[in-house]
Amino acid sequence: MAEHSLPPSKETLDKGGQNLIYGIDDVPPTKEAVALGLQHYLTMFGSTVAIPLFMAAPLGLDKDPGQLAILIATMFFVSGVTTLLQTTLGNRLPIIQGGTFSILNPAIVVLTAGALQSQGFEFKMQHLQGAIILGGCIEIFFGYTGLIGKLLRFIGPVTIAPTIALIGLALFKFGAPTAGTDWLLGGLTIVFIILFSQVLRRKHRAFELYPIILAIGLVWLIATILSSTGYYSPGDKGYVDWSGVGDAPWARVPYPFQWGMPAFEASIFVAIFAGFLSSMIESIGDYYACARLSGAPVPTPEVINKGIGMEGVGSVIAGVIGTGNATTSYSENIGAIGLTRVGSRRVVQIGAMLMLFLGVFPKFGALFVSIPQPIVGGMYCALFGMIASVGLSNLQFVDLNSSRNLFIIGFAFFMGLSVPEYFGQNPVVIEGDWAWVANVVNTIGQTGMAVGALFASVLDNLIPGTEEERGIIAMQGGHG
Repeated sequence: MAEHSLPPSKETLDKGGQNLIYGIDDVPPTKEAVALGLQHYLTMFGSTVAIPLFMAAPLGLDKDPGQLAILIATMFFVSGVTTLLQTTLGNRLPIIQGGTFSILNPAIVVLTAGALQSQGFEFKMQHLQGAIILGGCIEIFFGYTGLIGKLLRFIGPVTIAPTIALIGLALFKFGAPTAGTDWLLGGLTIVFIILFSQVLRRKHRAFELYPIILAIGLVWLIATILSSTGYYSPGDKGYVDWSGVGDAPWARVPYPFQWGMPAFEASIFVAIFAGFLSSMIESIGDYYACARLSGAPVPTPEVINKGIGMEGVGSVIAGVIGTGNATTSYSENIGAIGLTRVGSRRVVQIGAMLMLFLGVFPKFGALFVSIPQPIVGGMYCALFGMIASVGLSNLQFVDLNSSRNLFIIGFAFFMGLSVPEYFGQNPVVIEGDWAWVANVVNTIGQTGMAVGALFASVLDNLIPGTEEERGIIAMQGGHG
C-alpha cells in the first residue's frame, strides 16, 4: 500500500459508490493520517468516558475522582489494544472497539442489588470481571466455531436496516436532551459540524477531513473563554472544570487483575450475558454499515465470524485488565467515516495507537472529561443521525413496493422504539432464585436494536417472500 502524495485518484473517489476520499486499503499521508486518527479518538472518547461515569456511583467511585480517572485511562488503553487486534487479525474493517452500553443496565442492576450493594469498589469489580470474562469466552465460541455466521442466512436487509437504524434512533436520549442542557454550546456544535462537513467541505481540505475535530475544538474553546470570564459558573452545564486533571496521576500502565482476581457467580453472569447478546446483534449491523461506508466488500460469514470472535477476545482482555465493561464495535466512528468520507483502515489503526499511548496517562483522559456534556450531546446528534440513515440505506436492496416488506420494516421500527419504553415503565419482577430471569428479560426488552432485530428477523423468515423481494440477492451481490 503506497502512501498518497497527491489527492486521491478518481478510482478512490468512486470506490464503493461512496465518493470516498480514502478507501479501506488506502494510506493517507502521515500528517493527515495522524490528524484523522485523532479525530476517531475524539469521536469515541465521549462514549468511552460516559461508561465509567455512569458506573461511578454503582461502583462506589463517585467520591474518588483520582481512581475514576485511572478507570477511564484503563478503558482507553484496552480500547487501543482491542482495536489493533480487530483491524489486523479480526474482521480487518476500520472499526473502533470499545465499551458497550449494552452491558450498562445489567451491570448497574447487579451492582446496586443484593449482596454486592454494600461492598467496596474492588469487590464489586472482581465480580463484574468474572462475568465479563465468561461472556467473552462464550462470544469467542460463537465467533470462531462459525455459529454466528451460520445464523446469518436468517438475516437479510429487511432485518439489518431497522437494526442499524435503531442503533442511532434508540440513543435519542443522549442527543438533544444532552445538547439541550445548554443550547448555546450544544447548538453551536451541531451547527459547526453541519457547516464544516456539508456546507464548507469543498472550500478547504481541512473542512472535508476534520469537521468533528474543528467543531469540538472551537466550541470547547468558546466554553473555556466563557467559563474564565464568569459567564459560566461551577455547576453550570457549560462550565469547563479542570479540577479532575489535578486529581489524576501523570502516568500509570494498566495491568492484568489490577483490582484483584476475578470472582465468578452464575446469577451475575447470566444477567451480564444478556448484554453480550444485544452487543453481538449490534456489532453485526455495525460491520455492514462500516463496510458500506468504507468501500469494503459486503461482509461474508467468515468476516463476521472473525469479528465476533475477536470481540470475544477483546472482552476477555477487558475483563482481565478490569474496565468493568466488555468490548464491542463503536457506531460513533462509523458515523465519522460517513461524515468525513475517510474509510482507511490505517487511520483507525493510528487512532488505536493514540488510545493505547494516551491510555497510560490518566491526566490526559481527565483533560477530556472537562469537555462540557452539551458539546458531546451536539456531536451525538450528528453522528447517531448518520448511523440511522446508513441503516435506512440498506433498504435500497429490498422491494419497497412489497406490502410484506413495508409491514415488517415498519413493525420492527415501531416495536424497537415502543417495547423498550414499556419495559422501562413496567419491568418484569421475579423474586427469589429466579430473579436473574427478570434481569435477562428486562435487559433484552430495554435494548431497542435487539427488539427490532428480533421482530424483523422472525417475521422476515416466517412470512413468505422471494429472496429477490427480500433483497438478499442484491445484498450478497453488492449491488447498489
